[in-house]
Amino acid sequence: MSAFNLTDPYEIAKYIGNATKTTPVKAYVRGNIDLETIPDGIKFFGSNGSYTLIGDLDTVQSYLDRQTVDELHIEQDRRNSAIPLLDTSTLDARIEPGAIIRDMVTIEPKAVIMMGAAINIGCEIGEGAMIDMNATLGGRAKVGKYAHIGAGAVLAGVIEPPSAEPVIVEDKALIGANAVVLEGVRVGAGAVVAAGSIVTRDVEPNTVVAGIPARFIKSVADLDEDKHKILDELRG
Repeated sequence: MSAFNLTDPYEIAKYIGNATKTTPVKAYVRGNIDLETIPDGIKFFGSNGSYTLIGDLDTVQSYLDRQTVDELHIEQDRRNSAIPLLDTSTLDARIEPGAIIRDMVTIEPKAVIMMGAAINIGCEIGEGAMIDMNATLGGRAKVGKYAHIGAGAVLAGVIEPPSAEPVIVEDKALIGANAVVLEGVRVGAGAVVAAGSIVTRDVEPNTVVAGIPARFIKSVADLDEDKHKILDELRG
């Protein structure tokens, strides 16, 4: 984790601005290349005229321009990227294919990140939280323990403008599919936001809100339990 304060949008912006911009690539090469002169920063695999080179585009291309290349195929998935993706290899969480999680994100044990979710720098995902398919968590959003962010929902990011407060979704709150929670809004513990709602102001704990803009509908105590039940089996 970075030494700077991830709750401070100015520090995050400074980090992004000063970060070395990279375009990581894989280059598949057939030809006669001089392995003795491969520069630092390039990893290579292969032999007998067939190689894979991994490194930054400018470095790889500059090196290959000086070689005898018969065939070349380059793969890349970003350009001048300032922030790498999070290394998830040591996390005690379930992260499904296609999730995009930037560095400087905190993910606690038993959290679940589903396909297509996008999580920006500075986000905090609590223990057992569920981030469903194609949900978007903007910079610095905070999701509490065993909260559920529904498919396609958006928690607005607040790196810019820097004066804005982050979205906070407290423990065991449920954000319905395709709902939008605007900057600075706090969704209280155990609250339920109905699908498709746009939440423009704080939601009290254990209440249900719906609509555009979202308004109080009823108490969670008046809901059928199945409407807001959290399933531990999904977090195994």
